[in-house]
Amino acid sequence: MVREVLMPQAVKQRMPTGISSLDPILEGGVPPGSVILLLGDLGAGNSEFVYSSVVNSLDPAGTGSREGHEGPKEICYITFTRVKEDIRSEVLQSFHINGLERLVDTVRFEDLSEHYFDNSVVPDSWYSKSDVFTRLQKRAEHENILVRLSRVIDTVKPGSLVVLDSVTDLATQSSHADAWSHLAGFLRGLQRVSKARGITSYLLLSSGILDSSHERELADIADAVLLFRWEDTQGARRQRVMYFEKFRGVMPHLEERDLVKFAVKISVTNGFEVSNIRVII
Repeated sequence: MVREVLMPQAVKQRMPTGISSLDPILEGGVPPGSVILLLGDLGAGNSEFVYSSVVNSLDPAGTGSREGHEGPKEICYITFTRVKEDIRSEVLQSFHINGLERLVDTVRFEDLSEHYFDNSVVPDSWYSKSDVFTRLQKRAEHENILVRLSRVIDTVKPGSLVVLDSVTDLATQSSHADAWSHLAGFLRGLQRVSKARGITSYLLLSSGILDSSHERELADIADAVLLFRWEDTQGARRQRVMYFEKFRGVMPHLEERDLVKFAVKISVTNGFEVSNIRVII
């Protein structure tokens, strides 16, 4: 009797993605605490998915919170090579929404580029505005980028949305065995703490850059893997498609209803949308 009362409530708890054409398919959104790998071909839609999710989760007139499902407590957008102004400008140019600038300014941006580029051959003056003395002092006290990233995650409110833009940046800096082991260990730790604190994370990764074994290891760590691909259609037209390759606790529901592969379109008014559901045979 206890199982009948409690289990349905737990199963139905969802964090809306904010994408109105997708959340009903997911029965309101994704399970809170999910680490979601967004693996995509160039331009196939994984960045647009993130932007649409962020904007609609912020928009009080949008789909960020409805039908008893709460939107994120805060949105923390973490970058490693790109500056806040670049991301902000890209989002503002992608949508025609009144008041969008004010909404985007509520996003918490964390720029870890100094930690990232300090391990590269890039000149200090290209990524830091500090004077030489300050840069040398910071470098002497410098934390490993994964340690710094973990400190940022620790400050995120429970029930929030975190975007890592992008895991590609971290992975390409972790090519030798020890560095890769540290990255994989960090992401496994992120998966663990996300469950404990109900933090949902989007991990952006470009396909075809890492070797296949590393790509599969990241997919194994994540709770969900969404694949974004280009496919050729009739008339030599290219179509964006999105696959659910994996989703712990959700995949059986999707497969039972044959909801695994979707056509994707992107517009300036609605952002990322799924349509024309296709059944994989």
